[in-house]
Amino acid sequence: MNRTLLVSLISLTIATIACGGQSPQTPPQPAPAAETAILPSATNTLPPPATDTSAAPAVTETPAQTPAVSFANDILPIFEASCNKCHGVEQIKEGLDMRTYESLMAGSFNGSVITPGNAEDSFLVEQIVKGEMPKRGPKLTAAQIQLIIAWINAGALNN
Repeated sequence: MNRTLLVSLISLTIATIACGGQSPQTPPQPAPAAETAILPSATNTLPPPATDTSAAPAVTETPAQTPAVSFANDILPIFEASCNKCHGVEQIKEGLDMRTYESLMAGSFNGSVITPGNAEDSFLVEQIVKGEMPKRGPKLTAAQIQLIIAWINAGALNN
């Protein structure tokens, strides 16, 4: 498959998932006042911050983090439902066993199927995005594909 086409398909999948398959209904809202920073300027007449160390500790905000995709909780159940019949349980087609993290990362007769940190360069992603896999049963949903892409891009960890 043409690399540009693969990138386009992955981008389209991500955009579709991010938008919920529809155009946004409401415009983005401005950040709450608590998140607005006061920037120093020539017209800023505020006194310098107090140096009293007995004052209450400063509130620090932690950025909202996207929960990590878990191999055991998110990815393996997809493989068990859609892939393991041909790649582990009844047979091991092309030498690819997808029943465990270790066997998946070992790859197939043709080499690695996952490039940790780079879903775009992962043969597994190419096959599921093109609709080549799974061959039997329903194709993976856009949400399932996005989970696999996110997991691979995050380093394909055994978590």
